[in-house]
Amino acid sequence: MDEDTMESIRDGWSRWGCFVTVGLVVLVGLLGIWIVKRDNAPRVGAEVGSVAFLDAEGRRHTLAEYAGKVVVVDVWATWCPPCQASLPEIAQLQSAADGRYAVLPISVDAGGFKDVDVYLSGQLMPLKALKAYVQAGRSSLEAFGPISGIPTTIIVDTNGKLRTRWSGYSPGRAEHELKAALK
Repeated sequence: MDEDTMESIRDGWSRWGCFVTVGLVVLVGLLGIWIVKRDNAPRVGAEVGSVAFLDAEGRRHTLAEYAGKVVVVDVWATWCPPCQASLPEIAQLQSAADGRYAVLPISVDAGGFKDVDVYLSGQLMPLKALKAYVQAGRSSLEAFGPISGIPTTIIVDTNGKLRTRWSGYSPGRAEHELKAALK
């Protein structure tokens, strides 16, 4: 091989080495972010009574008010298609609440009740009857840990502690998890 060919090969390896190094740095960074987010998520048994939300009249409430009851919290938004699919199930669970449990659909819409009221008023029953809530501020749901996807459903036990949580809509899962928590 002549000198020019060898130089060309060295330059090619040098470029690939640079791409590989940058790729590894990005991969390690993403892994670090995932570990931090995972570690910031509350563990089963974490106290979540400080979670705050507002009712339609603007009154502030916390989960601590529901001590002694199992609570299903559904974090949702009007613009979220999976949330729209899950809300009929949440509304049914809410209407069937028997005093042993409560169902709190908490919207994270930027417009608060202005967005929620417009959305719910345009829906057919049972969503018009849904008693919805909004977050009490950007940090009001922090005790739940990062909400990285919506809907996120959280089951809180009778002692105000996180029992389970998941993101996304799986038909029947909220009812199944609620029944397990009530046993």
